[in-house]
Amino acid sequence: QVQLVESGGGLVQAGGSLRLSCAASGRTFSRYAMGWFRQAPGKEREFVAAISGSGVSTYYADSVKGRFTISRDNAKNTVALRMNSLKPEDTAVYYCAAGRPGVEVDHQGKYDYWGQGTQVTVSS
Repeated sequence: QVQLVESGGGLVQAGGSLRLSCAASGRTFSRYAMGWFRQAPGKEREFVAAISGSGVSTYYADSVKGRFTISRDNAKNTVALRMNSLKPEDTAVYYCAAGRPGVEVDHQGKYDYWGQGTQVTVSS
């Protein structure tokens, strides 16, 4: 069982930056790939970024590539999402997730554990 708690959301102007963090419970954190997903009002939840259990491999949605960076610290059981050059269309509730998705890192159904989400609002 893994419990996930996100933090770091807030209101930022377009072009600004935010750093989201996700703290995980449990002693098997490094066995799980971690993903970030987001859901904007009226839209389906979508993949943002993922990182392998070791942290060696990272994956990004095209819409955030070059602007967002995912990282993890297995000693601290945390995963972070650094978001730069934010745009109004990045406004959403951001969720972290843990699972063993294999190559399907962008498939929500492959993740077993989810946090409660943190709101990110980007004003124009």
